[in-house]
Amino acid sequence: MGIISAGMVKQLREKTGAGIMDCKEALTECDGDIDRSVDFLRKKGIATAEKRAGKAMTEGIIESYIHMGGKLGVLVEVNCETDFVAKNDDFKEFARNLAMHIAATNPVGISQEDVPEEVINKEREIYRAQALETGKPENIVDKIANGKLSKYFKENCLLNQAYVRDPNITIADLLNELIAKIGENISIRRFVRFQTGES
Repeated sequence: MGIISAGMVKQLREKTGAGIMDCKEALTECDGDIDRSVDFLRKKGIATAEKRAGKAMTEGIIESYIHMGGKLGVLVEVNCETDFVAKNDDFKEFARNLAMHIAATNPVGISQEDVPEEVINKEREIYRAQALETGKPENIVDKIANGKLSKYFKENCLLNQAYVRDPNITIADLLNELIAKIGENISIRRFVRFQTGES
């Protein structure tokens, strides 16, 4: 691969939001292949996130999103290490987009660990019953139920969900990209979603 053009860097920046130098490095490492460069930057984001995981996060923002003429609302708390980052436009935009995503997808928790054991057991029983109903042999019923449970976590746990504004990435990918871009640990602490008429 020859010279990495400014147009290629611009295209990668628009796709990932990463800095110019990171985009140049990714394109150089991946011989100018945009898709491979996107993956390279994602992996770098995950590595940065893991490196910073132990840092204390005492700052942050609480963002709200109200939809449907006041019939649906979300509050989400996103934490970071410093007040400086809490005031950063990219950080604030992430929190806003996250609140909107939660309004749209109604996740049951942030990660799989947040799903109550009784919900998991109930879902597993439903999937087992469905598999038995179709006449599947007992020895593969649990395999089918576990596969459907994995799909349930992917669709219902916030970090695993496909991002509503770009279904090619998950919320975890979006978070890791922000961590890589800002260079500070960020976490989604908690959220609550209200909808009129729901108990």
